[in-house]
Amino acid sequence: MEYKDTLLMPKTDFPMRGNLPNREPQLQEKWEEMKIYQKVQEHTKNRPLFVLHDGPPYANGDIHMGHALNKVLKDFIVRYKSMSGFCAPYVPGWDTHGLPIETALTKNKKVKRKEMSVAEFRKLCEEYAWEQIKNQREQFKRLGVRGDWENPYVTLKPEYEAQQIKVFGEMAKKGYIYKGLKPVYWSPSSESALAEAEIEYDDKRSPSIYVAFPVKDGKNVLTNGEKIVIWTTTPWTIPANLGICVHPELEYSVVDVNDDKFVLASDLVESVAKTMEWDQYKVSRTLKGSQLENVVAKHPIYDRDSLVMLGEHVTTEAGTGCVHTAPGHGEDDFIIGQKYGLDVLCPVDEKGYMTKEAEGFEGLFYDEANKPISEKLQEVGALLKLSFITHSYPHDWRTKKPTIFRATAQWFASIKDFREDLLTAVKETKWVPAWGETRLYNMVRDRGDWCISRQRAWGVPIPVFYSENGEPIITDETIDHVSALFREHGSNIWFERDAKSLLPDGFTHEGSPNGNFTKENDIMDVWFDSGSSHQAVLLERDDLQRPADLYLEGSDQYRGWFNSSLSTAVAVTGKAPYKGVLSHGFALDGQGRKMSKSIGNVVIPAKVMNQLGGDILRLWVASVDYQADVRVSDPILKQVAEVYRKIRNTFRFLLGTLSDFNPERDTLSFDELREVDQYMLVKLNKLTDRVKNAYEDYEFAGIYHAVHNFCTIELSSFYLDFAKDVLYIESADHKERRAIQSVLYDTLLSLVKLVTPILPHTADEVWAHIESVKEESVQLIDMPESKVLPNADQLEKKWDAFMSLRDEVLKALEVARNTKVIGKSLTARIALYPNKEARELLESVSEDLKQIFIVSGFEISGDFDTAPQDAQTLETVKIVVTQAEGETCDRCWIVTPEVGQDKDHPTLCPRCASIVKEHYTTA
Repeated sequence: MEYKDTLLMPKTDFPMRGNLPNREPQLQEKWEEMKIYQKVQEHTKNRPLFVLHDGPPYANGDIHMGHALNKVLKDFIVRYKSMSGFCAPYVPGWDTHGLPIETALTKNKKVKRKEMSVAEFRKLCEEYAWEQIKNQREQFKRLGVRGDWENPYVTLKPEYEAQQIKVFGEMAKKGYIYKGLKPVYWSPSSESALAEAEIEYDDKRSPSIYVAFPVKDGKNVLTNGEKIVIWTTTPWTIPANLGICVHPELEYSVVDVNDDKFVLASDLVESVAKTMEWDQYKVSRTLKGSQLENVVAKHPIYDRDSLVMLGEHVTTEAGTGCVHTAPGHGEDDFIIGQKYGLDVLCPVDEKGYMTKEAEGFEGLFYDEANKPISEKLQEVGALLKLSFITHSYPHDWRTKKPTIFRATAQWFASIKDFREDLLTAVKETKWVPAWGETRLYNMVRDRGDWCISRQRAWGVPIPVFYSENGEPIITDETIDHVSALFREHGSNIWFERDAKSLLPDGFTHEGSPNGNFTKENDIMDVWFDSGSSHQAVLLERDDLQRPADLYLEGSDQYRGWFNSSLSTAVAVTGKAPYKGVLSHGFALDGQGRKMSKSIGNVVIPAKVMNQLGGDILRLWVASVDYQADVRVSDPILKQVAEVYRKIRNTFRFLLGTLSDFNPERDTLSFDELREVDQYMLVKLNKLTDRVKNAYEDYEFAGIYHAVHNFCTIELSSFYLDFAKDVLYIESADHKERRAIQSVLYDTLLSLVKLVTPILPHTADEVWAHIESVKEESVQLIDMPESKVLPNADQLEKKWDAFMSLRDEVLKALEVARNTKVIGKSLTARIALYPNKEARELLESVSEDLKQIFIVSGFEISGDFDTAPQDAQTLETVKIVVTQAEGETCDRCWIVTPEVGQDKDHPTLCPRCASIVKEHYTTA
């Protein structure tokens, strides 16, 4: 007889190797066939709604690790909520308008924009956007993200655009929308205005010049010929100069340098003198800034005045305390200029070239004009100093090129009338992390009006008509009519028809006695598009609700989607569109650097999934502190893959040991279990509570560590390790064996449910191998409930203490193994000399301690103080480890003198001989 054939070894078809790159697509096909999303929604339809509203990624190019991080985090939450008492729909969305698609067509697709109408070009943009959506949708689905992929929301859909028009109309009706000439961020590279959310900062090398403006009319405060000194890093704005600002409360000095007298802030005299390399200078008199109001200086290049004005924005952090003011090129400049009645001079066109108003520099690109303007200042004796500095400068976030401030007629959303409502809404929202509240609160508190118009073709048109006298027309009637037209035909109709045919039949207006109308050609800022999703999606769809329970995006969206959504929602409804906001950091390489094709450090999600699998990528997301920036690299992913293997092999072992277990027939009650088995159920309870609490708090790294530690420490290193002696050796129906199986069955079911939101492919694969379950997918099951167990606290306290003592025994065995006293632990005999507490603990344990310590001999030989000198001294026990006496049983590997007592089975111990005789010997 082959004794190994009498062992009840684990049996399962669940493969050890995950082979996820091949197996996951098969599972996803199965999910599609069974319509898993619809089944989950049907299963949970009578529960309270939990709506995580998807912030739309931009439909252009393959997904990157930031996309993967974002979508997987959302999927964790949605899957968990649908397993914990909620109906949690997930409607994915896409942002589809804006410059990148225009650029992709003209650059990559070689579309000749100027050879076609706006409407024709827009149709090509739409086709391109749908191609990108199709591509990205497949990649998101490959991540295992469950959602209503066949019915996403898309910002170019007619029903979306129709609701966006309604949002605009409602804001206009409340007086929040206006057209005005103001300096705005302008991108010469995009030929369009930009909102603050579209600005990013990068280093730029700029000229730094100090310029003298001679006093023309000193108003009895300054004398003619004295010179006011300004400092600027934008010489190209000097042709637009109409004034100089000083702070009313600052002290200013007249500084004598050779034959010149310069005026600048007293606090800056020393630093300016050093910069100018003035060897000899003296302050001849001082005066207060308020005294300089309305002094007139002469423009250094042109024959025109430069008015001295008072401005609170002036500081002494840099420069001279006298601020060059060009109302057409700066927000503060514009506001002060309006106050003092200055013109808004902007001698730069939409492409960034100087106009004829910049006499002598017409036709030069603004940045190239810096040198000739500086040379002109030098020529007329006004340039005091020229050097160069590298400083942080605003850039267009799409083209990565520098922006300028440029005054143009734009449409604005004014937030000043409802700013307090916005701030209240921020306070009423739950922010994770908590600093998000302060960040958005400060942004809203400090922000100016929102420039919502763009000079592009691909976007939602601003639904404004103009009468013959140029008066803008925005009424309930026109808004409702345009919204209905867009819902039926899409917004391209705006560019296919003339103004008259876009207006309601018979529409009249007092400003157009001849019945002639024109229409606005600008489109809306794409942030207005996505920021309207609370109405165009949450209100439009029956399966969602406003406000959403959660918005979850990257931390860059405080200035983007979180902000624009808040502004439009509070303007229209008076409330935030979300109850909670969760933000995550950026994905960086293994060294903490931004990913860049030029560096070659880009980690591509598709490649990770093809090599390791989607569940590995998902487990990585769970492993990181996503609220900060996160690192990803091949070595990091390999570490995660090792953790995955541990979890997978734990599932495989559990399935294997339960192959002959029928839960209805074989499960033992809690009271029938040994203490050690009960202890494992207490630990499973603790794990269940810890994991569910972590899901509730969106702390997925806590789940990753808790599950990994449970598999590694409680199960693999302890319970499963000693349980093998019972599971493999005893007869199938032995009570101790069924007790362990009862625990392992509960553990298997709980573990597979707990990891389902994070590892959905693996969880469903495990579920398919549990014969006793009836549901076709674990996704149709709820999270496990922790059970009320008698004496759980006392039990845990006692066995935690025992586990500490066991650790000491294991240390002693390791030392004995390293010194070649023993080989495997089953060849050992241990004699313990415990202190009083340890003795009481050991004597209170009724289980077979040599089985739990996995040794062949065990005894308590004496007290701590009576141990022999060669004993290993540990914290609570002294231990002597020796070779166990006797022979090794061929079946259970125990070393005992009793091997050979049974004549029929001379190589077995009495326990194994008895089992073999009873269950495996045939007549």
